[in-house]
Parts: sequence; structure tokens; C-alpha cells
Amino acid sequence: MAALLHTAMTTTMLTLLAPTLYAPLATQSNIARTMKLATAMSLVPALIFLNLGTQSITTNLYWHAPTFTLQMSFIFDTYATMFLPVALLITSTILEFTDWYMSSDPHQARFAKYLLLFLIAMTTLTTANNMLQLLVGWEGVGIMSFLLIGWWHARMSANASALQAIMYNRIGDIGLIMATAWLATNYNTWEMQLLFSHPNTPMLPLLGLILAATGKSAQFGLHPWLPAAMEGPTPVSALLHSSTMVVAGIFLLIRFHPLLAASATALTTCLCLGAMTTTFAALCALTQNDIKKIVAFSTSSQLGLMMLTIGMNQPELAFLHITTHAFFKAMLFLCSGSIIHSLNNEQDIRKMGGTQKTLPITSSCLTLGSLALAGTPFLAGFYSKDTIIETLCASPLNAWALLTTAIATGLTAAYSARLIFYTHLGAPRHLPTSHLNENSPMQTRPILTLAIGSVVFGLLITTALLPMSPPTTTMTPQIKLLALTTTLLGLLCTTDLVHQTTALETKKHSTTHTTTTQLMFFTTTAHRQIPKMKLQIGHTLALHLNDLLWYQATGPMMLKTTNSLIASKTSSRLTGTIKTHLTLFAIFTATCLMWAKLRHP
Repeated sequence: MAALLHTAMTTTMLTLLAPTLYAPLATQSNIARTMKLATAMSLVPALIFLNLGTQSITTNLYWHAPTFTLQMSFIFDTYATMFLPVALLITSTILEFTDWYMSSDPHQARFAKYLLLFLIAMTTLTTANNMLQLLVGWEGVGIMSFLLIGWWHARMSANASALQAIMYNRIGDIGLIMATAWLATNYNTWEMQLLFSHPNTPMLPLLGLILAATGKSAQFGLHPWLPAAMEGPTPVSALLHSSTMVVAGIFLLIRFHPLLAASATALTTCLCLGAMTTTFAALCALTQNDIKKIVAFSTSSQLGLMMLTIGMNQPELAFLHITTHAFFKAMLFLCSGSIIHSLNNEQDIRKMGGTQKTLPITSSCLTLGSLALAGTPFLAGFYSKDTIIETLCASPLNAWALLTTAIATGLTAAYSARLIFYTHLGAPRHLPTSHLNENSPMQTRPILTLAIGSVVFGLLITTALLPMSPPTTTMTPQIKLLALTTTLLGLLCTTDLVHQTTALETKKHSTTHTTTTQLMFFTTTAHRQIPKMKLQIGHTLALHLNDLLWYQATGPMMLKTTNSLIASKTSSRLTGTIKTHLTLFAIFTATCLMWAKLRHP
């Protein structure tokens, strides 16, 4: 029976790829039905895994070389089996929302197919059992993100954002290619199961993997491309931030965690990098006014939390947060797109307000998603986020990481409450518009589907991934309630913002406010000051010094100096008196006569 179920699971997973690959070739009307079929098919292996814990590795093609053997192999383990239904369900809802949001776009069908290719690349990455297949999926999500972020290529800002995304990701790709080359050279294989048999991997390939995840998942230092990517259409942002692209870097480290676990240096690097990212992004989100950039920085903050979890040697918790985070993050972006589209493309939250009556479903789901993001009990984010913080509290690794994560948790609650208040509470602050309604089911049905997932999926996935009989906790009630207490403190801190808005007080922007609004001046420094400094140095070396040294010092100026020196030496005796001239003439004549006599005796 177990062998039969194992065969059924493997066959279903491989058959699942057929409708996914067929969808980009289908017509616009068949794409949604095809994706729903793929989502339903993905539930079969997921249910078999939940019931029996069945996992499989399927090899379909071998390629032998004199010194290297490569095979096309798919792995259907905990991560791939549980991630595929989530990614397919979210993609199908985003495609349905796209039919409404992009209805006026003349190339809507091509846009939907680009989204599906985006999903196929991510599916290739998650099911790959060797480095070559993983690299194909890795580059695929990068290329599709470039095409989708720059979809409205007539806008210079969209082109610049797409180039920025591909350039920052290319820096991370250097790390992955370096790690791949090192593993192939030293271990003579790209098969993951064989790679994991070498527990004592040196630090160089591990740093390459961490650099790759830093670029793809927008960790601190390579983060500016993520908020800039908001120039793309909102469905792109929803798919990119929930189940593709940005989670690919974290998924890479989860997949290669057996190699990372043996290196304390690699885990410490992930821990400190994640703590720095989650706090920095939360600070930046607190002062943004673009609704999409607020949600984008919240994604960067949660990715930092996932990186920190990997640094705590807890890959299952990081994957748990990926799956729960995907639902409410996709819902937040779809709610943002619904509000933006209804307000004639207005994205400034200071010009919104009052949508709780005109867009009740969108406003309610936006509030639900923000509460789930903040870790409100019994929503999806609570089951993963609070578990991560409790694990960090019980860990003796790094008190600094615990402190920064607690600060980021409070800031998450603060900017979530600020987003709720500015968007749909209070009186309207926008111009009158005729689009303020929710008449289309394609606008509300995807949002409601994701809202249901944001409520119930956390409990379902927790029972699947976490142990059924957890050990008795020894944490004090104060430590156990730390995350919830920090969230409540963050909510209380927003009362000052609410008072300033309702009392119409004049805002005095402090240096701290300006610093966080400008992203700690990171973009200004990296994209303006550093290139300007390099240009000035190059200008000085190539032009100024070249002109002074070659064209002047060794050219005309040298001739001028030489001639002046010779003239001064030869004319120093010419004082203007007749005696001097006659004496010099006599000496010169005598010298010439003597020279002639010596030549011709």
C-alpha cells in the first residue's frame, strides 16, 4: 500500500507539470481553468504527504561525461510538496485579479503568460535535485522579474527599476555560480544528496550561497531593488513578494541547510544579516507614504526574519513563515491594487481615507492582512512569527539579534496600524471618483480567497510541519508573551500618529524621520554619491593630471621653460653698453679665426 501511494504521489507531481506548462500556451479564457486544475492536482501529493510523510526522488534522464555525471532529477520532499499547492493557489487568485486590474491593457494575455512563466521558473527551482536545474530556475525567476517589473517600459522609472533589479540580482548570482563551480570542482557532483554527504564544507562556497540569497531575497546591502520594483503592475508585486523571486533566496538556504548547519560562521552571518535587515526595513516602512512601498518594505523585513531563523539553525520554521507569509502578503498587495485602481492610480496614503464605506471588502481584508502581518493571535502570521521569536528567546546565540528583532516586531505593528488608519479610516482625503465600488467579482473573489487562507492556513500548515507532541516548554510567561506584548506596544505607539492626523497638527520632520524616509540615505549614497566621486576621481586623473603632466609639463611648458632658460643665460651679458658689445664681438671674431686656422692649418 505504501509503495502504491508512493507511486501515485510521484506520478501526480510529475503530471502536475503538464497543465502548468500548458497554461502559457493556452488562450486567455483557458488559463484560469488550467491553473485551477493544477491547484487541485497538487493537493493529492500534499494530502498523501500529510497522512504518511511520503517523500520521493525521481530521476528521468542521465548524461555521462568522462569525469562528471549529470542527471535530471526531481525531489518531492516536505518543502516541495507543501510549497507547490500554496504557490499554485496564490498564482490562480492573482491571475483572476489580473483580468480585472489589467482589463484596459492591450497585451493582457501576454502579461498573464509572463506570470505563469514566472511560476514555472519557481517550480523548477523548488523541485530541483541538482545544481544545474536549480540554476535554471534561479535565472528564470530573475529574467521574468526583469520583464514584469519593466512591463510599462514607456516609463523611464519602470525601465530604471527593472535594470536595478537585474543588476543587484546579478551580484547575488556571482555567489551562486561561484558556489556551483566550487562544488563541481571539489566534490565532482551537483546532486544534492551527494553534496549533503560532505558535512565539513569550507566557508567559501557557503559564503557564495549566502551572497546569492542576499541578492535574491533583498537582504541589507542588496536591498534597494525591492522597493524600486514597485514600478511594475500590482499583480507582479503580489506574485513576486508572496511565492516567487524574493523567497527563492531563503528557499536556497533552506535547501542547502545541511551544509550550512556544520558551519557556525555561516549561521552567525545569516543571524546577524537577518536581524539587521528586519530592523532596517521596518524603520524605513514606518515613514513611507507610498502604499505599495510600505508593503514592499514589510516583505523585506519578513525576509530578514526568515534569514535570522536560518541563522538559528531552524530551517523548518523559516519555511513555515514562507508559506504563511505568502497568503497575507499577496492579499495586502491585491487590496492595495484595488484601492489604487479605484482612486485613479493614487498611491499616496495621505490622499486616501474613507474607503471603509465605499470599498468594504477591500478595507476589511486589508485590515485582516495587516493584523496577520503584525502577528495577531490565531491568524496565519501568529503561528510562524511568534514561534520564531519564542525560539529566539530560548536560544543563547545572540542577545543583540533578539533585541533588534523585538524592535522590528513593534515597528511592524506600528506601520501596519498606520497603513490601516491612513487608507480607510477617517474622512476621505481624495478627489471624487466614479470607480469607488466593488461591483466586479474578479476584484473581490481573489481577495476573499486569500483572506480565508490567511485565517486557516496557519493552523493547517503548523499541524503538518511542527511535531504533533511538542516538548513541555520551560519558558516563563513573560518570555512566552514577549512577541504579543511587543506588538501591542507598537500599536500603542501609533496613537501619536493618529492624534497628529486628526488634530491637523503641523508635522515637524526631524532628522530621524528624514533619514528613514530616505532609506538611511543608502540609495543616495550608492547610486549618486559613490558614482559621482568615482567620476570626479576619473576626471581628475584622466584629464587634469594628463593635461598638467603631458601637455604642459612635458610639452609646450617644457619648451617655454627651456627657451626662457637659454635666453636668460645667453642674454645676461647684453647690458646695452658699446664697450660690452665690442668686447663680445672681438672675442667671437677671435674664436672663429682660431677655429678656422685649426681646421685648415
